[in-house]
Amino acid sequence: MEKLNSSNPELLFGKKNYVIMLIGLIFIAIGFIFMSGGGSENPAVFNEEIYNWQRIRLAPTLVIIGLGIEIYAILANPNK
Repeated sequence: MEKLNSSNPELLFGKKNYVIMLIGLIFIAIGFIFMSGGGSENPAVFNEEIYNWQRIRLAPTLVIIGLGIEIYAILANPNK
């Protein structure tokens, strides 16, 4: 029975890929933070802040950019 060499496990991606993935996750998290809020304490009162440009345009754009960065990080060749 041969002993497997498990002292040095090989990572699936390179360090560059993980850094790019972290940047993508930061973009996605900032996008979701910008989407939050804008509600009203009283449900019977309508708050116009829900239609702010930050929640309608900026936040979804940041999330989509973050997803694009994640796809690039997965497909990038770490050896280049």
